[in-house]
Amino acid sequence: MTSRLALIAALAAALGAAVPTPGLAGAPATAATPVQAAAAVTRLRLSIPDGDGPAIEGGVWLPPGAAPGARAPLVVISHGNGGSWTGHAATAEALARAGFMVAALSHTGDNYRDQSRATEVAERPRQLKRLIDHMVETGAGGLQVDPARIGAFGFSSGGFTVLAAAGGRPDLTRVIDHCRANPGFYDCRLLAARGSAPVVYAPEWTHDGRIRAVVAAAPALGYTFGREGLADVTVPVQLWRPSQDRVLPHPFYAQAVHDALPTPPDYRVVEGADHFDMMPPCSAELAAAAPMVCAPTPGFDRAAFQQAFNAEVAAFFTRELAPR
Repeated sequence: MTSRLALIAALAAALGAAVPTPGLAGAPATAATPVQAAAAVTRLRLSIPDGDGPAIEGGVWLPPGAAPGARAPLVVISHGNGGSWTGHAATAEALARAGFMVAALSHTGDNYRDQSRATEVAERPRQLKRLIDHMVETGAGGLQVDPARIGAFGFSSGGFTVLAAAGGRPDLTRVIDHCRANPGFYDCRLLAARGSAPVVYAPEWTHDGRIRAVVAAAPALGYTFGREGLADVTVPVQLWRPSQDRVLPHPFYAQAVHDALPTPPDYRVVEGADHFDMMPPCSAELAAAAPMVCAPTPGFDRAAFQQAFNAEVAAFFTRELAPR
């Protein structure tokens, strides 16, 4: 397990993975089966049919005290490269306590067990839309989704995902010049290590007009959008940039998104933070296996920041997804 997690961490570093706690995300998935109840927040497992492909694994956090049959606002979560649906559990729980139904997925082909389709980035927003479809159609735990109050949260390549799903149209041909100029960047090194040329195809991007607000934390591939590519992202955006991000360095990622959005976002620059400080603190086991993801950033308190971060994310969605 240790050697496997170390490999996962190395692969994940390129685009910022949310590496899961060992033993949880790998458990068999069934449709809406209880996993745990923590601090009055109930968590369920999901298995979502996805056409002819494998079912999408995911989970749902339910707000405490919600009456059966009630409608609740929904926030969906997209993890980083090589992560899983459990990677932002603390954020999901904070949102559930704030009254949201929260649904996260493990991206098929881009998760901690399977990296076979990690460069097929257009699959990510398509899968996120499938998650929203499922939640709107079926609800969870006796609750139904209010389709007029849906938000999306994403970290790293998940941040890229939610921006694309909210209307963004990346130009992947920009990867070529970016990696020629910055071969030492983690995303470009990952491509080189795999013996892969930068992705230059022009896919059909899946958008979901039901998304009314977006939180993008340290988004990957930000430079691929440009003003034209983000012209249709007109929903409120909260954008986070760790000031010392060594995985996705300034100004090519979060700053590029900030500069291209048609409406200025709620921009939060976290002084002293590195890329993985946007994720919860690691368990002792994971810290030993994946030091790149878990090593403390000198002078930065990740645990304290995460508490404040989750509160700010919950406040943003509460404000932007309030009943109209």
